[in-house]
Amino acid sequence: MKSLSASHEPTLKALLESMRDGLWQSTDLLDACFSSIDSKDNPAAQVYTKRFDRAARAEAAAADRLKAGGVPAGELSGLPIALKAIFDVAGEVTHSGSRGWQAAAGQDALVVSRLRRAGAVITGHTNMTEFAYSGLGLNPHYGTPDNPLAPGRIPGGSSSGAAVAVAQGMAAAAIGTDTGGSVRIPAAFCGLVGFKPSQQRIPRDGTFPLSDSLDSIGPIARSVDCCARLDAVLSGSHFQPRAPTALKGRRYVVPSDYMLDGMDETIARAFSRSLKTLRDAGASIIEAPAPVLLTLSELMEGGGFTAAESYFVHRQSLVDHGDQYDPRVRSRIERGAALSAADYLELLRRRRERKKQADEWLRDYDGLLSPTVPVVPPQMEELTSDEQYARLNLLILRNPTVANLLDLCAITLPNHGPDELPGGLMLIGRNGSDEALLRQAQAIEAVL
Repeated sequence: MKSLSASHEPTLKALLESMRDGLWQSTDLLDACFSSIDSKDNPAAQVYTKRFDRAARAEAAAADRLKAGGVPAGELSGLPIALKAIFDVAGEVTHSGSRGWQAAAGQDALVVSRLRRAGAVITGHTNMTEFAYSGLGLNPHYGTPDNPLAPGRIPGGSSSGAAVAVAQGMAAAAIGTDTGGSVRIPAAFCGLVGFKPSQQRIPRDGTFPLSDSLDSIGPIARSVDCCARLDAVLSGSHFQPRAPTALKGRRYVVPSDYMLDGMDETIARAFSRSLKTLRDAGASIIEAPAPVLLTLSELMEGGGFTAAESYFVHRQSLVDHGDQYDPRVRSRIERGAALSAADYLELLRRRRERKKQADEWLRDYDGLLSPTVPVVPPQMEELTSDEQYARLNLLILRNPTVANLLDLCAITLPNHGPDELPGGLMLIGRNGSDEALLRQAQAIEAVL
């Protein structure tokens, strides 16, 4: 049995070309993914919480039959794609990492329908932080998947299983959600690419909400091209291969405060090396203060949008079966009860101002560069105390959350050396500049 993770270049483009040339069939790809799950998934620390064996095998067989019959294939035809357990799949329970939600979905989430129409093979639901409310990836109900690049360390969250599935060859790519970095953090910690689009780009129908103001849907995959292909399907557009944007003459800003605070030695070294590589490729790197970033704490007071909006969703469930919640998640949701309607309206007003301020500031640049996370993946044992959990969660979420609070698009790229722990380089662009950001990210990926 061939292994997907051991393939020479298991990008979506390479896999599609291999199927076109007859080197793989879709059923082969699915068998390779399921074989990796069988051999690597740990029932005590699950990557997949539910495999869709019967449906996936039917989808893979259909893709092979259509190809054999000369029927034009969809853009993702035959590719095995995993879903965070936050997306509705008809007939399956959208548990969102919890044990208390048991009703099966009546229909697919809109993004799942789009994936199916494009010919994707949906492999199953992957593990996640309960209700997506943490950037660390821990889950007391289904266990926490181990970091595939750094055993004994966290995978990052909340889309933990999604990233581990891709890194371990259990799927060709995965779809997650990102409220404060939940796509980009696990992608960075698992050595992958993760893309958070401008929020309005991808509809969230059939996606269990954490924060209506901040939630975005995005892909985790092995390359920028992979993410661009998935983004096209998710956003309802048509994928067109584009040449990477030339880096010569590009102007990138690096905030001289906030996002560089608290970097550990490994992350600082990788970030400095990445900036030098971009300068050598002809890009201009400008370090400048970013006053708007220093105001973001105002948008997180009392738990901010995430606490207020998640409490709205969970307020009755907490009464009915709050004892089944992860206590660390429950305590964060319950903070929303203390936020009044006036507090919430003030948050909305302030955010409108900050979004406008950020957009005006970024007009002078092609994008913002920073470490995706300021530290390498912590060891599991570092998170046993609630104090350490809270401190590291806030630190790891800090940089990615910038893009959510200010409604920007952002992508993380691997930038660690062969003997270094993973971290990631993040590129942030203005709202609505998603396609330009992806082209620039391809160019950056090529030189890193």
